[in-house]
Amino acid sequence: MTALTGRHNTFATKREAEIWLTKKEAEIHAGDWLNPDLGKVSFKEYGTAWVEERPGLRPKTLQLYEGLLRIHLMPTFGNRAMSEIKEAHIRKWRKTLLDEGVGPVTVAKAYRLLKAIFNTAVEDGLIKSNPCKIKGAGKEDSPERPVLTMKQVFVLADSIEPRFRMLILLATFASLRWGELAALQRRNVDLEAGHDPRRRHHDRAQGRLGHHRPAQVGGGQALVSVPAMLLPPLREHMETYAEQTAAGHVFVGPKGARLRRANFTRVWTAALKNAGFSGFHFHDLRHTGNTLAAQSGATLRDLMTRMGHSTTRSALIYQHTAMERDRAIADALGRLAGEVLKKQDPDGSGT
Repeated sequence: MTALTGRHNTFATKREAEIWLTKKEAEIHAGDWLNPDLGKVSFKEYGTAWVEERPGLRPKTLQLYEGLLRIHLMPTFGNRAMSEIKEAHIRKWRKTLLDEGVGPVTVAKAYRLLKAIFNTAVEDGLIKSNPCKIKGAGKEDSPERPVLTMKQVFVLADSIEPRFRMLILLATFASLRWGELAALQRRNVDLEAGHDPRRRHHDRAQGRLGHHRPAQVGGGQALVSVPAMLLPPLREHMETYAEQTAAGHVFVGPKGARLRRANFTRVWTAALKNAGFSGFHFHDLRHTGNTLAAQSGATLRDLMTRMGHSTTRSALIYQHTAMERDRAIADALGRLAGEVLKKQDPDGSGT
Protein backbone atom coordinates (compact mmCIF):
# COMPACT_ATOMS: atom_id res chain seq x y z
CA MET A 1 0.00 0.00 0.00
CA THR A 2 1.38 3.38 -0.97
CA ALA A 3 0.83 6.33 1.36
CA LEU A 4 -0.32 9.59 -0.23
CA THR A 5 1.53 12.60 1.13
CA GLY A 6 0.45 16.21 0.83
CA ARG A 7 2.06 19.36 2.17
CA HIS A 8 0.68 18.94 5.69
CA ASN A 9 -0.97 15.53 5.81
CA THR A 10 -0.20 11.91 5.00
CA PHE A 11 -3.00 9.49 4.04
CA ALA A 12 -2.93 5.70 3.91
CA THR A 13 -5.36 5.54 0.99
CA LYS A 14 -6.67 7.74 -1.77
CA ARG A 15 -10.15 7.44 -0.23
CA GLU A 16 -8.95 9.01 3.05
CA ALA A 17 -7.35 11.88 1.11
CA GLU A 18 -10.58 12.50 -0.78
CA ILE A 19 -12.63 12.55 2.46
CA TRP A 20 -10.19 15.03 4.02
CA LEU A 21 -10.34 17.24 0.93
CA THR A 22 -14.14 17.18 0.93
CA LYS A 23 -14.23 18.29 4.58
CA LYS A 24 -11.83 21.13 3.90
CA GLU A 25 -13.84 22.30 0.92
CA ALA A 26 -16.97 22.31 3.12
CA GLU A 27 -15.17 24.36 5.77
CA ILE A 28 -14.05 26.87 3.15
CA HIS A 29 -17.59 27.26 1.79
CA ALA A 30 -18.98 27.66 5.33
CA GLY A 31 -16.28 30.17 6.26
CA ASP A 32 -14.92 27.84 8.97
CA TRP A 33 -11.57 27.00 7.40
CA LEU A 34 -8.45 28.15 9.22
CA ASN A 35 -5.03 28.51 7.72
CA PRO A 36 -2.96 26.06 9.83
CA ASP A 37 0.14 28.19 9.36
CA LEU A 38 -1.42 31.09 11.33
CA GLY A 39 -1.73 29.01 14.49
CA LYS A 40 1.98 28.21 14.44
CA VAL A 41 2.88 31.62 15.88
CA SER A 42 4.31 31.24 19.37
CA PHE A 43 2.38 32.32 22.44
CA LYS A 44 5.30 34.57 23.36
CA GLU A 45 5.12 36.44 20.07
CA TYR A 46 1.34 36.67 19.96
CA GLY A 47 0.87 37.47 23.67
CA THR A 48 3.48 40.23 23.61
CA ALA A 49 1.90 41.77 20.53
CA TRP A 50 -1.56 41.46 22.12
CA VAL A 51 -0.51 43.66 25.06
CA GLU A 52 1.29 46.16 22.85
CA GLU A 53 -1.76 46.56 20.63
CA ARG A 54 -4.26 47.26 23.44
CA PRO A 55 -5.31 50.92 23.07
CA GLY A 56 -5.67 53.20 26.08
CA LEU A 57 -4.32 50.88 28.76
CA ARG A 58 -3.62 52.65 32.03
CA PRO A 59 0.03 52.43 33.16
CA LYS A 60 -1.01 50.32 36.13
CA THR A 61 -2.92 47.86 33.90
CA LEU A 62 -0.06 47.68 31.41
CA GLN A 63 2.37 46.93 34.25
CA LEU A 64 0.02 44.21 35.53
CA TYR A 65 -0.29 42.53 32.12
CA GLU A 66 3.45 42.62 31.48
CA GLY A 67 4.14 41.13 34.90
CA LEU A 68 1.58 38.35 34.51
CA LEU A 69 2.97 37.46 31.08
CA ARG A 70 6.59 37.44 32.20
CA ILE A 71 6.19 35.67 35.52
CA HIS A 72 3.21 33.34 35.14
CA LEU A 73 2.41 32.74 31.46
CA MET A 74 5.60 32.81 29.40
CA PRO A 75 7.50 30.15 31.40
CA THR A 76 4.79 27.58 30.54
CA PHE A 77 3.34 28.70 27.23
CA GLY A 78 5.94 31.03 25.72
CA ASN A 79 7.56 28.59 23.30
CA ARG A 80 4.38 26.73 22.36
CA ALA A 81 2.48 27.46 19.17
CA MET A 82 -0.93 29.02 19.79
CA SER A 83 -2.67 26.10 18.06
CA GLU A 84 -0.84 23.56 20.25
CA ILE A 85 -2.13 24.89 23.58
CA LYS A 86 -5.08 22.79 24.71
CA GLU A 87 -7.48 22.80 27.65
CA ALA A 88 -5.49 20.06 29.42
CA HIS A 89 -2.33 22.21 29.28
CA ILE A 90 -4.18 25.12 30.88
CA ARG A 91 -5.68 22.96 33.64
CA LYS A 92 -2.21 21.63 34.48
CA TRP A 93 -0.69 25.13 34.41
CA ARG A 94 -3.32 26.52 36.78
CA LYS A 95 -3.01 23.63 39.22
CA THR A 96 0.78 23.97 39.24
CA LEU A 97 0.60 27.68 40.11
CA LEU A 98 -1.82 27.06 42.97
CA ASP A 99 0.22 24.10 44.27
CA GLU A 100 3.34 26.28 44.25
CA GLY A 101 1.64 28.81 46.51
CA VAL A 102 0.84 31.54 43.99
CA GLY A 103 -2.08 33.53 45.39
CA PRO A 104 -5.52 32.59 44.03
CA VAL A 105 -6.21 36.21 43.08
CA THR A 106 -3.01 36.37 41.02
CA VAL A 107 -3.84 33.04 39.36
CA ALA A 108 -7.32 34.34 38.52
CA LYS A 109 -5.85 37.50 36.96
CA ALA A 110 -3.37 35.45 34.92
CA TYR A 111 -6.16 33.12 33.74
CA ARG A 112 -8.35 36.04 32.66
CA LEU A 113 -5.47 37.54 30.69
CA LEU A 114 -4.77 34.17 29.07
CA LYS A 115 -8.43 33.78 28.15
CA ALA A 116 -8.57 37.29 26.68
CA ILE A 117 -5.52 36.59 24.51
CA PHE A 118 -7.08 33.38 23.20
CA ASN A 119 -10.39 35.16 22.55
CA THR A 120 -8.55 37.51 20.22
CA ALA A 121 -6.72 34.57 18.64
CA VAL A 122 -10.11 33.06 17.76
CA GLU A 123 -11.22 36.38 16.24
CA ASP A 124 -7.96 36.58 14.27
CA GLY A 125 -8.51 33.10 12.83
CA LEU A 126 -5.51 31.47 14.51
CA ILE A 127 -7.59 28.86 16.34
CA LYS A 128 -11.16 27.59 16.20
CA SER A 129 -12.06 27.81 19.87
CA ASN A 130 -10.71 29.17 23.13
CA PRO A 131 -9.05 26.43 25.23
CA CYS A 132 -9.67 28.39 28.46
CA LYS A 133 -12.80 26.56 29.61
CA ILE A 134 -12.26 26.11 33.36
CA LYS A 135 -15.46 27.22 35.07
CA GLY A 136 -14.88 29.94 37.66
CA ALA A 137 -11.10 30.04 37.11
CA GLY A 138 -11.13 33.76 36.36
CA LYS A 139 -13.13 34.70 39.42
CA GLU A 140 -11.21 36.49 42.16
CA ASP A 141 -12.20 35.05 45.51
CA SER A 142 -9.94 36.89 47.93
CA PRO A 143 -9.74 35.30 51.38
CA GLU A 144 -10.00 37.66 54.31
CA ARG A 145 -6.49 38.88 55.07
CA PRO A 146 -5.26 38.74 58.68
CA VAL A 147 -4.99 41.91 60.76
CA LEU A 148 -2.44 42.30 63.54
CA THR A 149 -3.20 43.93 66.85
CA MET A 150 -1.21 47.01 67.85
CA LYS A 151 0.91 44.87 70.16
CA GLN A 152 1.58 42.28 67.45
CA VAL A 153 2.80 44.99 65.06
CA PHE A 154 5.55 45.94 67.50
CA VAL A 155 6.33 42.31 68.25
CA LEU A 156 6.93 41.78 64.53
CA ALA A 157 8.94 45.01 64.24
CA ASP A 158 11.17 43.89 67.12
CA SER A 159 11.58 40.43 65.55
CA ILE A 160 13.07 41.63 62.28
CA GLU A 161 16.65 42.75 61.61
CA PRO A 162 17.08 46.24 63.19
CA ARG A 163 17.69 47.98 59.85
CA PHE A 164 14.21 46.93 58.73
CA ARG A 165 12.30 47.78 61.91
CA MET A 166 11.14 51.14 60.52
CA LEU A 167 10.13 49.43 57.29
CA ILE A 168 7.56 47.45 59.28
CA LEU A 169 6.33 50.47 61.22
CA LEU A 170 6.00 52.81 58.23
CA ALA A 171 4.23 50.13 56.19
CA THR A 172 1.69 49.95 59.02
CA PHE A 173 1.35 53.45 60.42
CA ALA A 174 1.93 55.43 57.20
CA SER A 175 -0.02 53.00 54.97
CA LEU A 176 2.89 52.79 52.53
CA ARG A 177 3.23 50.07 49.90
CA TRP A 178 6.36 47.99 49.37
CA GLY A 179 7.29 49.87 46.19
CA GLU A 180 6.84 53.24 47.90
CA LEU A 181 9.04 52.22 50.83
CA ALA A 182 11.73 50.77 48.57
CA ALA A 183 11.74 54.02 46.55
CA LEU A 184 11.54 56.42 49.52
CA GLN A 185 14.45 58.89 49.53
CA ARG A 186 15.94 60.98 52.31
CA ARG A 187 14.73 64.21 50.69
CA ASN A 188 11.17 62.88 50.85
CA VAL A 189 11.14 62.62 54.63
CA ASP A 190 10.40 65.67 56.77
CA LEU A 191 11.44 64.74 60.30
CA GLU A 192 10.48 68.13 61.68
CA ALA A 193 6.90 68.10 60.46
CA GLY A 194 6.49 64.35 60.76
CA HIS A 195 5.33 63.89 57.18
CA ASP A 196 6.44 61.42 54.59
CA PRO A 197 5.87 62.79 51.08
CA ARG A 198 5.05 59.98 48.70
CA ARG A 199 3.52 59.16 45.31
CA ARG A 200 5.11 61.72 43.02
CA HIS A 201 2.83 62.87 40.20
CA HIS A 202 4.97 61.15 37.56
CA ASP A 203 6.09 57.56 37.29
CA ARG A 204 9.74 56.85 38.03
CA ALA A 205 11.46 53.60 37.05
CA GLN A 206 12.40 51.31 39.93
CA GLY A 207 14.19 48.42 38.23
CA ARG A 208 12.55 45.12 39.05
CA LEU A 209 10.18 46.83 41.42
CA GLY A 210 8.35 48.31 38.47
CA HIS A 211 7.25 51.93 38.62
CA HIS A 212 6.92 54.25 41.56
CA ARG A 213 3.21 54.81 41.88
CA PRO A 214 1.94 58.19 40.65
CA ALA A 215 -0.16 60.42 42.85
CA GLN A 216 -3.66 59.03 43.24
CA VAL A 217 -5.01 62.10 45.01
CA GLY A 218 -5.03 65.75 43.94
CA GLY A 219 -1.93 67.91 43.96
CA GLY A 220 1.71 67.33 43.11
CA GLN A 221 2.54 65.34 46.22
CA ALA A 222 0.58 63.47 48.84
CA LEU A 223 1.75 63.86 52.42
CA VAL A 224 1.28 61.14 54.98
CA SER A 225 1.68 61.97 58.65
CA VAL A 226 3.40 59.54 60.97
CA PRO A 227 2.73 59.30 64.72
CA ALA A 228 5.00 61.53 66.81
CA MET A 229 6.20 58.53 68.81
CA LEU A 230 7.80 57.13 65.63
CA LEU A 231 9.91 60.21 64.95
CA PRO A 232 12.78 59.40 67.39
CA PRO A 233 13.33 55.86 66.03
CA LEU A 234 12.92 57.22 62.47
CA ARG A 235 15.66 59.79 63.12
CA GLU A 236 17.88 57.05 64.50
CA HIS A 237 17.21 54.91 61.43
CA MET A 238 18.08 57.81 59.11
CA GLU A 239 21.38 58.35 60.90
CA THR A 240 22.30 54.67 61.13
CA TYR A 241 20.98 52.86 58.08
CA ALA A 242 19.76 55.30 55.39
CA GLU A 243 21.95 56.57 52.56
CA GLN A 244 23.25 60.00 53.48
CA THR A 245 22.75 61.96 50.25
CA ALA A 246 19.54 63.88 49.62
CA ALA A 247 18.60 61.40 46.89
CA GLY A 248 19.77 58.46 48.99
CA HIS A 249 17.28 55.74 49.81
CA VAL A 250 15.87 55.44 53.30
CA PHE A 251 15.89 51.64 53.18
CA VAL A 252 18.82 49.68 51.75
CA GLY A 253 20.30 46.25 52.35
CA PRO A 254 23.30 45.50 54.62
CA LYS A 255 25.70 46.10 51.72
CA GLY A 256 23.98 49.25 50.54
CA ALA A 257 22.02 47.60 47.73
CA ARG A 258 18.49 48.64 46.80
CA LEU A 259 15.68 46.64 48.37
CA ARG A 260 14.41 43.77 46.26
CA ARG A 261 11.50 41.51 47.16
CA ALA A 262 13.51 38.42 46.29
CA ASN A 263 16.30 39.37 48.70
CA PHE A 264 13.91 40.55 51.42
CA THR A 265 11.94 37.31 51.50
CA ARG A 266 14.55 35.58 53.67
CA VAL A 267 14.53 38.45 56.18
CA TRP A 268 10.72 38.55 56.26
CA THR A 269 10.37 34.79 56.72
CA ALA A 270 12.86 34.81 59.60
CA ALA A 271 10.99 37.69 61.29
CA LEU A 272 7.66 35.88 61.07
CA LYS A 273 9.24 32.78 62.59
CA ASN A 274 10.82 34.79 65.41
CA ALA A 275 7.49 36.50 66.12
CA GLY A 276 5.55 33.24 65.99
CA PHE A 277 3.34 34.38 63.08
CA SER A 278 2.43 32.47 59.93
CA GLY A 279 0.48 33.16 56.77
CA PHE A 280 1.10 36.91 57.05
CA HIS A 281 2.20 38.87 53.97
CA PHE A 282 4.08 42.17 53.89
CA HIS A 283 1.09 43.86 52.23
CA ASP A 284 -0.99 42.83 55.25
CA LEU A 285 0.87 45.50 57.23
CA ARG A 286 -0.79 48.20 55.12
CA HIS A 287 -4.11 46.37 55.54
CA THR A 288 -3.52 46.33 59.29
CA GLY A 289 -2.68 50.04 59.35
CA ASN A 290 -5.79 50.96 57.38
CA THR A 291 -7.95 48.87 59.68
CA LEU A 292 -6.44 50.47 62.80
CA ALA A 293 -6.95 53.93 61.26
CA ALA A 294 -10.61 53.16 60.59
CA GLN A 295 -11.05 51.89 64.13
CA SER A 296 -9.48 55.10 65.46
CA GLY A 297 -12.33 57.08 63.92
CA ALA A 298 -10.89 58.12 60.54
CA THR A 299 -13.49 59.44 58.13
CA LEU A 300 -13.96 58.15 54.58
CA ARG A 301 -12.03 61.14 53.18
CA ASP A 302 -9.29 60.60 55.79
CA LEU A 303 -8.89 56.99 54.70
CA MET A 304 -8.88 57.86 51.00
CA THR A 305 -6.17 60.47 51.50
CA ARG A 306 -4.05 58.21 53.69
CA MET A 307 -4.36 55.25 51.35
CA GLY A 308 -3.68 57.36 48.25
CA HIS A 309 -6.95 56.37 46.55
CA SER A 310 -9.12 58.57 44.36
CA THR A 311 -12.20 56.36 44.71
CA THR A 312 -14.14 55.38 47.81
CA ARG A 313 -14.34 51.61 47.24
CA SER A 314 -11.35 50.47 49.34
CA ALA A 315 -11.84 53.11 52.02
CA LEU A 316 -15.46 52.05 52.44
CA ILE A 317 -14.33 48.49 53.12
CA TYR A 318 -12.23 49.62 56.08
CA GLN A 319 -14.90 52.00 57.32
CA HIS A 320 -17.47 49.21 57.10
CA THR A 321 -15.14 46.93 59.08
CA ALA A 322 -14.78 49.58 61.76
CA MET A 323 -18.57 50.01 61.93
CA GLU A 324 -19.04 46.25 62.28
CA ARG A 325 -16.49 46.24 65.09
CA ASP A 326 -18.28 49.16 66.73
CA ARG A 327 -21.59 47.29 66.56
CA ALA A 328 -19.95 44.17 67.99
CA ILE A 329 -18.62 46.21 70.91
CA ALA A 330 -22.05 47.75 71.46
CA ASP A 331 -23.68 44.30 71.42
CA ALA A 332 -21.11 42.98 73.88
CA LEU A 333 -21.71 45.94 76.19
CA GLY A 334 -25.44 45.31 75.90
CA ARG A 335 -25.03 41.68 76.92
CA LEU A 336 -22.89 42.66 79.90
CA ALA A 337 -25.43 45.28 80.93
CA GLY A 338 -28.23 42.73 80.57
CA GLU A 339 -26.40 40.24 82.78
CA VAL A 340 -25.85 42.90 85.44
CA LEU A 341 -29.48 43.97 85.38
CA LYS A 342 -30.62 40.35 85.56
CA LYS A 343 -28.54 39.76 88.68
CA GLN A 344 -29.97 42.90 90.26
CA ASP A 345 -33.55 41.91 89.38
CA PRO A 346 -33.62 38.07 89.19
CA ASP A 347 -37.44 37.80 89.16
CA GLY A 348 -37.79 40.27 86.29
CA SER A 349 -40.21 42.48 88.18
CA GLY A 350 -38.19 45.63 87.54
CA THR A 351 -38.51 46.70 91.18
